[in-house]
Amino acid sequence: MKLFPRKIFVAMIFSAALICSASVFAQSAEELAKAAQNPVASMISLPFQNNTNFNFGPGEDTQNVLNIQPVLPFSMNEDWNLITRTIIPVISQPEPVAGLGRENGMGDIQFTTLLSPKEVGPSGWIWGAGAVAQFDTASDDRLGAGAFGLGPSAVMLKSFGPWVVGGLVNNIWTVSTDRDDVNMFLFQPFINYNFPDKPGRYLTFAPIITANWEADSGNTWTVPIGLGIGQVTRFGKQPVNMQVSAYYNVKKPDFGADWQLRLQLQFMFPK
Repeated sequence: MKLFPRKIFVAMIFSAALICSASVFAQSAEELAKAAQNPVASMISLPFQNNTNFNFGPGEDTQNVLNIQPVLPFSMNEDWNLITRTIIPVISQPEPVAGLGRENGMGDIQFTTLLSPKEVGPSGWIWGAGAVAQFDTASDDRLGAGAFGLGPSAVMLKSFGPWVVGGLVNNIWTVSTDRDDVNMFLFQPFINYNFPDKPGRYLTFAPIITANWEADSGNTWTVPIGLGIGQVTRFGKQPVNMQVSAYYNVKKPDFGADWQLRLQLQFMFPK
């Protein structure tokens, strides 16, 4: 049974707005940039990440995926935070065969929770571990897997000098489906260099590497390589993180995109 993503999305946005209304914007651009590069930072944020995939599908057309990704942290006690991230994809999908036409709508929503210690250990490594759930919310069969799935998720990172490096990993397995089974792996390494003489500006390497374990061996992996640049600034008093990056798929399945242009606008609401 499909959920009603519009109601879920509206509720999350209003909740975030109410919580954010009490935020104090005291952090420097450098501090905000490093917080934006930390997936388990205790900071409310609302990223809009637009991914344009070129030469996608049998017609080598353009696919566009706008991911709306509200992040809400919760303090569990004196020692632990629970970080929640929801990914709401809005997809423009080219026709798979001539005559079907382009399909626009909502994809499958993913919800991730990561339990993370508040204090950084003596090694300097920051970590979080939890679970990811995928919901059958696609507005059309072409925009989703038609499955409810669950799996583990984890992240590790370290900040030293101008560098923030780490990685995020998860795997989703089918729990219930009327279609093909889902067994999807995701690994996102990230390396960020923050310019010391230009506060808030940084270079980023954050490819999203995926594997479809249900596909045959020649169509399992998608491996991008590329680079991006970002800048933390303010719209009035509102801190925002702007980023542009490009990735070329050195390994991809049949009909996978050749390359991707990623644009991101992230509204940040530090405490």
